[in-house]
Amino acid sequence: MSSTITPESIQQARTQLDAHLREIIEWHFNPETGCPFWLDWARKNFDPRKEISKFEDMLKFPHFQDEWLRDLQPEVWVPGKFKGNPFNIFETGGTTGMPKQRIGWNDYKVDYEEFSGKVSDEHFPRGAAWLMVGPTGPRRLRLAIEHLANFRGSSCYFIDLDPRFVKKVLSAKKHEVAREYMDHVVDQGVTILKHRKVAGLFTTPKLLEAMAEKVNLYEAGIRGVFCGGTTMAPQYVRYIVEEVLEGKIGFYPTYGNTLMGLAASVPLRPEDKFSITYYAPQPRAVLRIVDPANTSQTKGYGEWGRVELTTLTKEFFMPCFLERDEAIRREPRAPYSWDGVAEVRPFGAMEKQIVEGVY
Repeated sequence: MSSTITPESIQQARTQLDAHLREIIEWHFNPETGCPFWLDWARKNFDPRKEISKFEDMLKFPHFQDEWLRDLQPEVWVPGKFKGNPFNIFETGGTTGMPKQRIGWNDYKVDYEEFSGKVSDEHFPRGAAWLMVGPTGPRRLRLAIEHLANFRGSSCYFIDLDPRFVKKVLSAKKHEVAREYMDHVVDQGVTILKHRKVAGLFTTPKLLEAMAEKVNLYEAGIRGVFCGGTTMAPQYVRYIVEEVLEGKIGFYPTYGNTLMGLAASVPLRPEDKFSITYYAPQPRAVLRIVDPANTSQTKGYGEWGRVELTTLTKEFFMPCFLERDEAIRREPRAPYSWDGVAEVRPFGAMEKQIVEGVY
């Protein structure tokens, strides 16, 4: 893809997306290759192979429902071609009741191998060890981060974090317990940094901040930080980049989850004023910023709206899922010839108190 965005490159990306969409629709709704859930859905509704030929047609689908991933047995999502192959089960949420579950085989490897091309060897030297301080099982992040490190010739140390526990105690106003648990997690991470040579770090913004209070990350050998977690307002990003990382360590914020994979951020420029924009891994996933009151309408550039995710892989088809996030719609920016989402935060963040825990 060229370094400048032109009308031609935008059109080319749309054409590529539409071609990929048709292939995925054919796969998931063909009786030989599709999964029981979507084949049953098509019998009761319509055959998308006849009605969906371009991305705009996706509005014919209803919004994908959380409950389908919570209430149904995972086997209903197994494509015909994958039948008999044991699958990974990845969970998301689960703070209250049954978590959403996504099954998979190789998607997480493909997603993170693609992401590998977006981080610099200077910040994540090939062969140099990584440390992950964050949620491990039952999330896909544990396998994904290790695969990414391995793909780059590196090994990875892990410190586990249970965000469900943190949210539970914070909701019960047990702030002292949450603080003790966070200290426990951070201390383990700091211990590894003091005794092992580590160059790359994956963690959440809040844990990054807490670790930096206990050890000088640059002097400890860290050269790159890959950050996950949603809410990072511009003033907080500035604080992380200038104060916590002292302008010396590469900073790679990502927006991702079990259902999407991960959207990489474009490098910050002075004119961005520390506002982070993420771009979905099209054509495997598409992000749209929609009007919450009328989700068929896409918001204008520079406007806030709710995040809608469509996932398009042979392992998983998820049309028009309304995320619990809101963001600003941004123009395409090199190397991405499609829309971006900026300043992601929990949906309705300005109207209500959100318990975010360690994110």
